[in-house]
Amino acid sequence: MLNVPSQSFPGPSSQQRVASGGRSKVPLKQGRSLMDWIRLTKSGKDLTGLKGRLIEVTEEELKKHNKKDDCWICIRGFVYNVSPYMEYHPGGEDELMRAAGSDGTDLFDQVHCWVNYESMLKECLVGRMAMKPALPKDYHEEKKVLNGMLPQSQVTDTLAKESPSSPSYDWFQTDSLVTVVIYTKQKAINLDSVIVDHRDDSFRAETVIKDYSYLVHVALSHEIQEDFSVLVVENVGKIEIVLKKKENTSWKRLGHPQENHNSIIPKKDTGLFYRKCQLVSKEDVTRDTKLFCLMLPPSTHLQVPVRQHVYLKLPITGTESVKPYTPVSDSLFSEFKEPVLPNNIYIYFLIKIYPAGFFTPELDHLQIGDYVSVSNPERNFIISQLQELEDLFLLAAGTGFTPVVKVLNYALTNIPSLRKVKLMFFNKTEDDIIWRSQLEKLACKDKRFEVEFVLSAPTSEWSGKQGYISLALLSEFLKRSSDTSKVLICLCGPTPFTEQGMKMLHDLNFSKDEIHSSTA
Repeated sequence: MLNVPSQSFPGPSSQQRVASGGRSKVPLKQGRSLMDWIRLTKSGKDLTGLKGRLIEVTEEELKKHNKKDDCWICIRGFVYNVSPYMEYHPGGEDELMRAAGSDGTDLFDQVHCWVNYESMLKECLVGRMAMKPALPKDYHEEKKVLNGMLPQSQVTDTLAKESPSSPSYDWFQTDSLVTVVIYTKQKAINLDSVIVDHRDDSFRAETVIKDYSYLVHVALSHEIQEDFSVLVVENVGKIEIVLKKKENTSWKRLGHPQENHNSIIPKKDTGLFYRKCQLVSKEDVTRDTKLFCLMLPPSTHLQVPVRQHVYLKLPITGTESVKPYTPVSDSLFSEFKEPVLPNNIYIYFLIKIYPAGFFTPELDHLQIGDYVSVSNPERNFIISQLQELEDLFLLAAGTGFTPVVKVLNYALTNIPSLRKVKLMFFNKTEDDIIWRSQLEKLACKDKRFEVEFVLSAPTSEWSGKQGYISLALLSEFLKRSSDTSKVLICLCGPTPFTEQGMKMLHDLNFSKDEIHSSTA
């Protein structure tokens, strides 16, 4: 991620700084209030200048956009075009310009850490920061290496106080195998905590530990075969990655360190890493929604945790365009347990195709055998939120159903305290209901599960619920098993649906800890 030189913010001569050391607002022009900005974001106007595309932004590209009429700012790995927001910013244009063409995360946190910038600037989102390239193959670190492991004091010294105990790694070999061992010093580690990629001579293993990533990243000293295995000893937090040598020769060292090797950094500061996955099937689910199946390369270990998303990347009109999607199970009746095989090789996506859209038509035009780049997962849901849960309520609209699929499967399979799971699924017509027959069969099979369909434009034959999300519907639907039961409500759909739903849930006195929302 980019580094911004340390500086006082707001600046000494800034309009936003007052004599007392506090902060004052800058008078805004008429028609430039917060409500005016909200109206502009809802007007449909292209505020990014990219006509709806999301792109990967390199450090070099970000630096180019550093003028008031062309100002991009990076916050926590996301890049926003803030030029349209300049005249609406209560702190004045000069404050925004301090981060123009750079990473403004630290400056933002000094003054605006409480501001929901993701909501405020969502229509200005340009894309994600690109991963920095690895260091050259002939790069050497002048550090003593004992059997592949750097001394503990050489692990990055810039860890925050709340970071986990510093992990470490080692390696050993037999005539035919090399085993890389990662010691996380954490017990909540499983197969989806580690992501491994082997590409050419580059070996990259990223382990997610709470809100941090620990990276082992080397250019291997010898060639290995494509396939490998990953084993996790959960009770001690140890990960073993077993590589197969191409030649039965003795290795003197694991390899040459690459960028961020043997370091632990906040997950929010890590760039996206992609691998190319092959499209192996594409099936119609509804009139405009399809189930895509992508196959991981044999040189990758990747399992996407429950309700986390990845980015799909395609070259469109000469530009790398990206869009986030939440993987699903291949059906509602898939067994949701730790896989028998060390690697799952397939990832499934339920994707609605928008004929006038920019990204999904290109995705739909792919032929079986074509490739799509898939990123590492991003975290917006903690699986521990489901532990000891008694009542799980799912509110989904349209393709907002996709993030709840794995939550539904996981809860019914793995939460012994669960008393009931209820899904209220909002759609326009009966033909738009994704996996309707599977949902109805699941409700018959598992008495803890109930599903209700709500249609906004039903035919005259429809006898179920009609309309849109409302207080009346929710108050009737959200009935606890008991007054003291532990509850979680997962809400996902288009932005207006999610925003209205959140307000209604707060009006019904559900606490922040009992609600998890995301936008489809």
